[in-house]
Amino acid sequence: MSRICQITGKKLLKGNNVSHSNNKKKRYFNINFFKKKFFIPSLGRWIKLKVSAKGIKMINKLGIDHILKQKNKYYGKKK
Repeated sequence: MSRICQITGKKLLKGNNVSHSNNKKKRYFNINFFKKKFFIPSLGRWIKLKVSAKGIKMINKLGIDHILKQKNKYYGKKK
């Protein structure tokens, strides 16, 4: 499972741990990542999304309908 936000597109970053003696060791910077369920009132159903904390803030501010219309991921799909 890839750790990529479905709203913002954020993903894992690579970098270095740098010691006092300037030795460098590879490390990863993970995103603040959650699996959440959101209710879409216009479709009348729940969807599961993998989102970052910034993605959740965007959904709270703009609304799930507005975000999904921009992304065109879930509109038109019926189970």
